[in-house]
Amino acid sequence: MTHTLPPLPDALKRGPFQAYTYAYPHKTAYRPLDPPVPLRDAWATETKDNLFLYLHVPFCEMRCGFCNLFTTVNAPQSLEQAYLDAVTRQARVVRDALGEGARFSQLALGGGTPTYLRAGDLERVFDVLEGTFGASPSALPASIETSPATATPDRLAVLAARGVSRVSIGVQSFIDSEVHSVGRAQDGAEVRRALDAIRAAGLPGLNIDLIYGLAHQTPQTWRHSLETALTWQPEELFLYPLYVRPLTGIGRLGRSWDDERLELYRLGRDFLLGHGYVQTSMRRFQRAARPLTSEPEYTCQLDGMVGLGCGARSYTGGLHYSSEYAVGAVGVRDIIRDFVAQPDEAFAVATHGFRLSPDERRRRYLLQSLLHVSGLDVEAYHTQFGSEAMQDFPQLAALISAGLAAQQAGTVTLTPAGLEQSDAIGPWLYSDAVNRLSGEYEWR
Repeated sequence: MTHTLPPLPDALKRGPFQAYTYAYPHKTAYRPLDPPVPLRDAWATETKDNLFLYLHVPFCEMRCGFCNLFTTVNAPQSLEQAYLDAVTRQARVVRDALGEGARFSQLALGGGTPTYLRAGDLERVFDVLEGTFGASPSALPASIETSPATATPDRLAVLAARGVSRVSIGVQSFIDSEVHSVGRAQDGAEVRRALDAIRAAGLPGLNIDLIYGLAHQTPQTWRHSLETALTWQPEELFLYPLYVRPLTGIGRLGRSWDDERLELYRLGRDFLLGHGYVQTSMRRFQRAARPLTSEPEYTCQLDGMVGLGCGARSYTGGLHYSSEYAVGAVGVRDIIRDFVAQPDEAFAVATHGFRLSPDERRRRYLLQSLLHVSGLDVEAYHTQFGSEAMQDFPQLAALISAGLAAQQAGTVTLTPAGLEQSDAIGPWLYSDAVNRLSGEYEWR
């Protein structure tokens, strides 16, 4: 496989925090599909008995300075209702396009902040997902994202009654001055009330997101946030390094603080490992007493994903597609406006996406496996693709030689030294085509 890449030492010199590979390729590599692809054709030959259903809710009560998600703030209620109407119409069209045999094994609501919707609208969303796709949170692993301001008892009661199994809340820091430094108007008392309410609602899985690398953050304040988070005994924690991205509120700071972030990463990792958690990726830590599960972004490895709403990705084996992508406020609002005005027939085609060549399918499998603690099963790779991973990707040998990966019992896994370099190793493995497309992307 032809692929131009720098030697591993040169790639690592760029620093350990280059890009978060939560999906490959990133939507900055998507382009208009010419001609558009009918969804019925895209899914016609796919195996559809183990699909992941995702709904994107692009609404928040505030836009954090670090956020590059597809979301808009303080949307009028009329836009919320128009959006839900459009999603309802889209769901019917997409379900028809999937054809016979489509069954769902996981469900997630993300955003944005899905719990920005009022309790009655959350009920409506679940009715659509269950009535149209047979995807009931009471029967499937189901995850939803929330925020301190929107994790209210009435909304949480809906989630509990529906059987939602996992609630993820973005706290980022338990020290107000740290979150205020990135434009997050957050009150510590409100955070604690929200976490108490989640536990009081009886929801079985709690994830708390924290960020390291914030302004004014020290090892002592970072440890304080970690210790405080454990007060609620979360089933999971995600520890995110602060990134500066184009068109975000802090995107013009021009800072570089790799050493600081790496120190805080190691402190957080060691703290959680010493307090009954196991690490499943660079970011995710799960309570050791629970059965080991994989985070949602790694579970659509071979199975498809059906995305609903603006900003949602859909995956088939050879095609990834979504709505247009934007980060800036004007671009997001324009895309949502166009989405709610679409006629039903427009939902039946994919207009923006990325066609995966055989090399890209192998590369995606490699990335999604290697960056998870379970690692790359070389026999499973051979079964899937009919070739040898070590021959297809000689980069694996370079990682092993550098002590960043190890091969044992037919599995290549990152070592602790490699795991902390995930955000450098991932981009190093991207294809030339993806790098070129993402580099040419015009942010809006």
